[in-house]
Amino acid sequence: MFKDFKEFIMRGNVVDMAVGIVIGASFGGIVKSLVDDVLMPPIGLLLGRVDFSNLYLTLRDGATPGPYAALAEAKKAGAVTMNLGLFANTVINFLIVALAIFLVVRTVNRLRDMQKTDEPAPAPTTRECPFCASAISVKAVRCPNCTSELPG
Repeated sequence: MFKDFKEFIMRGNVVDMAVGIVIGASFGGIVKSLVDDVLMPPIGLLLGRVDFSNLYLTLRDGATPGPYAALAEAKKAGAVTMNLGLFANTVINFLIVALAIFLVVRTVNRLRDMQKTDEPAPAPTTRECPFCASAISVKAVRCPNCTSELPG
């Protein structure tokens, strides 16, 4: 059983997939940090000092009534909230990851296209008999079907 598992794991596709998943998870963390720590603070400043991580709507007050200064305070009080800022961050994360994946796929496709060589088409091995229209070898001097002598 261990031998079968080892054989399965050592296939090229499985190892490639595992590496891709690990790199993808790391890339996701980098993009999350980019959005949360680099992109959203200046956007929040431009929109009137909005902190997107604390942009929420209170649907129902918790044990202590609101208003709450921050999302963490609302959560601690047990309030039901609609977290619009966190959703916006997640959407931006997705768009950045999708753009990065699109760029990688586009680059890989271009590299594949560059590697393709325009190989000449192979020389035909058959031709059509001008008398009976059947397929015959290009080397034939007489048609095997109608026995006509073929020109040059």
